[in-house]
Amino acid sequence: MSQNNVIEELFDKPIGNKLWVAPMAGVTDRPFRTLCKYFGAGHAVSEMMTSDQTLRMSKKSLYRANFDGELAPISAQIAGSDPFDLAEAARFQVANGAQIVDINMGCPAKKVCNKLAGSALLKDEDLVARILDTVVAAVDVPVTLKTRLGFLNGKENILRVAQRAEQAGIAALALHGRTREDMYLNTARYSLIKEVKQMISIPVIANGDIDSPEKAKYVLDYTGADAIMIGRAAQGRPWIFREISHYLTTGQHLAAPDIQEVKDVLLGHLSELYEFYGEYSGCRISRKHIAWYTKGLRSSNEFRQNMYKVENTADQYKVVEAYFDELLAQGKIMSDVQVETVNLLEIK
Repeated sequence: MSQNNVIEELFDKPIGNKLWVAPMAGVTDRPFRTLCKYFGAGHAVSEMMTSDQTLRMSKKSLYRANFDGELAPISAQIAGSDPFDLAEAARFQVANGAQIVDINMGCPAKKVCNKLAGSALLKDEDLVARILDTVVAAVDVPVTLKTRLGFLNGKENILRVAQRAEQAGIAALALHGRTREDMYLNTARYSLIKEVKQMISIPVIANGDIDSPEKAKYVLDYTGADAIMIGRAAQGRPWIFREISHYLTTGQHLAAPDIQEVKDVLLGHLSELYEFYGEYSGCRISRKHIAWYTKGLRSSNEFRQNMYKVENTADQYKVVEAYFDELLAQGKIMSDVQVETVNLLEIK
C-alpha cells in the first residue's frame, strides 16, 4: 500500500465517517477526541504540540502527546517555524504512536503568530515550502496540513500554498475559510475552498462555521470537499457528529439528546478528565466543558457561578449531578402538571 494508506482508508468509509474533529488547543485532548469518535467522528487531530525540544517534556506537552488506548488513526499536530525542528518533532510523534502528522499553519493566536508559527507562516511562502518538503521527507507516515486562506484579507495566497502542498507530498489539506486577520470574526468564506478543491487532487477538508447538519450538507455540496472539520460547534455538544451523520445519510433530523443523556455524557466526560489529568488540573480543566454543556439550560448561569467556586473533583462532580437531577425533577413536575391539566380539560 502507498505511504498515504491511512488517509486512503479514511476516505474509503461511509460519509458519516468523513466528519473530522478540528484540532483546538486546550480542548481536543484524548478524552474529548475519544468522545467525539464515539459519537461518529471519523477522525480527530490532537492539540498542537510545539516543535521546541526544550518544551517537549513539559507537563502540558506530555498530556497532549498522550495517545494511550486511542482509537486509530492517531494524528499528532505539530507547530513551529523551523523546518528541521518540525521534522524532528514529526519523527518524535511517530515514535510516540502517531500514524499521521499534521502541520499547523492555521492557528491565529497572537502568542503563536509572534513566533512566526501557525498562520503567520503564510506570510513567507518560501518557508512554507521548506517546512512541507522537510517534514514530508522526515517520516514514513502521511503528513497533512491545516491552514487558512491567507494572512491578510485581500492578500489570500491559499491557491499557491495548496499547489505547493500537493507538490510536497501532503496527503490531505484541511482549510479554514478565514484569514488570520479574520481570527474567528466575520463569516467563513467557502468560495476559495471550492477553488482549492477544483485545483488539486489530494483530499480537501472544509472547516469554519459548520455548526448544524444543514450547514454541513451545504458546505460539502458547495465546496465539493472530501470531508468537513468541526471545531467550536462540538464544544459541549459532541453528539453533533451523530446528528450530522444521520442527516447526511437520511435527510432527516435526529432528535436532540434529552436532559438524561446530556447528564450521562457530561458525567462520563468528567470522569475521563479526572482520570486523565488528576485532581488539580482535572477540576480546573473540566470547568469550561461543564460551562459548554450547560449553556442555555434552565438556571445555568447561576449554576455555573457556583460551580466555578468548587475546588475539588469530588464536589464538582456532585454539584453537576445535583444540578441535572434538579432539572430532571423539574421536567417531571412539568410533565405531571401538563398531564393533570389535560385530564381536567377532559373532565370538563
